[in-house]
Amino acid sequence: MDNLDLPAATPLSPEEIERYRRHLLLPEIGGGGQQKLKRARVLVIGAGGLGAPLLEYLAAAGVGTLGIVDDDRVSLSNLQRQVIHDTGTVGELKTKSAREAIARLNPHVRVVDHEERFSQEWAALHLRRFDIVVDGSDNFDTRYAAADAAEQARIPLVTGAVGRFDGSLTVLKPYETGPDGVLLPGYRDLFPQQPPEGLIPACAEAGVVGALTGVIGTLMAMEVIKLLTGIGDPLVGRLMLYDALAARFDTIRYRRRSPGASGQ
Repeated sequence: MDNLDLPAATPLSPEEIERYRRHLLLPEIGGGGQQKLKRARVLVIGAGGLGAPLLEYLAAAGVGTLGIVDDDRVSLSNLQRQVIHDTGTVGELKTKSAREAIARLNPHVRVVDHEERFSQEWAALHLRRFDIVVDGSDNFDTRYAAADAAEQARIPLVTGAVGRFDGSLTVLKPYETGPDGVLLPGYRDLFPQQPPEGLIPACAEAGVVGALTGVIGTLMAMEVIKLLTGIGDPLVGRLMLYDALAARFDTIRYRRRSPGASGQ
């Protein structure tokens, strides 16, 4: 289903004003910021461990249109961390399960779901219709494809990943220049080469603590809200690292490897 060709957002209704009251009380967001959220069109790649809290918090925040790309179905082993799904949706397409959960949470949010795997071909047809891309996928093929497609479309990308007890996230805008006039870094500046297949085991093989995906996914949602409302300092050129066992956050800075040249 693709229903993005819709008129601009209408003023907040009395029900929406009550729903988003805690946002409206914040001078940094207020009515203007909430309208930006309502008009926004955000694509979330993957409705799994990271996508679940992402979709829930973006929907709760009032992001007007959420796109979901995922070709997987809900399995019982997903429910330890993919909290947007539940026991009753086992066997359903994750896009359908997520769409129904979002409708229960916030009926003001429009969901555009695509039951397929994200690819460069898909991106060429659909990506430019979104304001921000959020990559919650669990494999390097999709991460590199999403980063390349977002850079080509000149759309901000929020990307994150989790291991067994650790996670990371960053924001990419490699089509813009920084204060020094040099292009901002891209995904391939941070990770120049895709690791060989099998070198880094997937969570199905190595395991992952469920709450970790909530930590990283929620931080990713916060970066999206910052980008949409224009508040704060997004994680552009900075990689945030979280060690759950040590309860420690670290942030490292990274730059364009070849100033003025594409990271691809």
